[in-house]
Amino acid sequence: MGIREFPSGAPRGKSIAVGMRRSPDVSPRRLSDISPQLRQLKYLVVDEAIKEDLKWSRSVEDLTSGPVGLTSIEERILRITGYYGYQPWAASCKREERPRDSPGPAEAQAPAGVETGGRASRRCWTCSRAQLKKIFWGVAVVLCVCSSWAGSTQLAKLTFRKFDAPFTLTWFATNWNFLFFPLYYVGHVCKSAEKQSVKQRYRECCRFFGDNGLTLKVFFTKAAPFGVLWTLTNYLYLHAIKKINTTDVSVLFCCNKAFVFLLSWIVLRDRFMGVRIVAAILAIAGIVMMTYADGFHSHSVIGIALVVASASMSALYKVLFKLLLGSAKFGEAALFLSILGVFNILFITCIPIILYFTKVEYWSSFDDIPWGNLCGFSVLLLTFNIVLNFGIAVTYPTLMSLGIVLSVPVNAVIDHYTSQIVFNGVRVIAIIIIGLGFLLLLLPEEWDVWLIKLLTRLKVRKKEEPAEGAADLSSGPQSKNRRARPSFAR
Repeated sequence: MGIREFPSGAPRGKSIAVGMRRSPDVSPRRLSDISPQLRQLKYLVVDEAIKEDLKWSRSVEDLTSGPVGLTSIEERILRITGYYGYQPWAASCKREERPRDSPGPAEAQAPAGVETGGRASRRCWTCSRAQLKKIFWGVAVVLCVCSSWAGSTQLAKLTFRKFDAPFTLTWFATNWNFLFFPLYYVGHVCKSAEKQSVKQRYRECCRFFGDNGLTLKVFFTKAAPFGVLWTLTNYLYLHAIKKINTTDVSVLFCCNKAFVFLLSWIVLRDRFMGVRIVAAILAIAGIVMMTYADGFHSHSVIGIALVVASASMSALYKVLFKLLLGSAKFGEAALFLSILGVFNILFITCIPIILYFTKVEYWSSFDDIPWGNLCGFSVLLLTFNIVLNFGIAVTYPTLMSLGIVLSVPVNAVIDHYTSQIVFNGVRVIAIIIIGLGFLLLLLPEEWDVWLIKLLTRLKVRKKEEPAEGAADLSSGPQSKNRRARPSFAR
């Protein structure tokens, strides 16, 4: 209701009665029916936490400055509305004589507060259980990623002692990608409430490629390039294992995270982050130091170049996938990887045959092929790709990426006991630098905001602890005196 000052000759009571309900106990010339609400402002209690947040703003000072500020406001309002009999000193005396409120409402609200606290505790317990479950699955995924990636690397190294054919091994392992969609469909039938046939699920997942689905044009324009990049990535990685030890190969391949950031920044116009630029610089510095660790021998330089090329192909694969196809659901990703397996069977099979007859990758008889190693490598690589692509359903993506960098110390321990690797100072520093750059790239985009919030909370807690300690010390003598009074009364 707007309040305005009336002329001296205007009938104030009649004008105000239009805007307010008239009370039978009060004179129409007064607005004493609103004065109790105005007086309640003087007893307004402001919480200490609110005072701290507002940093003793001017409004809080007006509310807590005693009867001076509120009395002047109340007096002006009542004078404007026509209550000339108002006496500020009388209100202050009444405020001093007013007894304390009874504890009845507080006691009545106690059960509701307890119930609310119980609901909050249950909610927190539910959230904590969900987070603990996700972290538990994350640890399991990290161990699975680490073991499958390190195991496939070591098994490939062991296979090349009997079967020196990295491209044939790449082709054989990539054929197993055909199992992605069948395995996904089995999981869909077991978990989904609405079960669909294979044909229905296939058609629904084909929408990922456009309204027309998977046509021949889409196959050669959107699937075939990624099949080539997939084959190049794995072949270069396996060929590098022949040249250098698995520790250097695994740590250098971690640089693909830095290459993904640089390509995303250039091609996809992603957000610029200084910490990721630092991580990319650390990755490049680690590559140079790793090359220097072996004294720039031709064998090691070629191996390092092959790993860096493999990491670059992997980064190009990821950036182009995001540029051309966007993000994919689980079924769409499974179908896409199965299509890569089909492309590998149809169009890449001729290359191992050519390499065999040209004796670039030659074996005397099929009985000499270590089929156990080949199948074991393919199963481990398939497990690694399944967990890496579908592990996001049960845990955080950051935890899955940690499995790749944790494979580096696993390979280092295995190489220490199975090969003649020398962990000199330069190699150790290069491994640490590349690992640090990889971890910096795992930071989220708003990591600086979270860090500022964390530091602010820590500062507030440090300020609250001395205040609580002082309150406890001040309440101590009072409690002792209260306990001592009955003994003196006796």
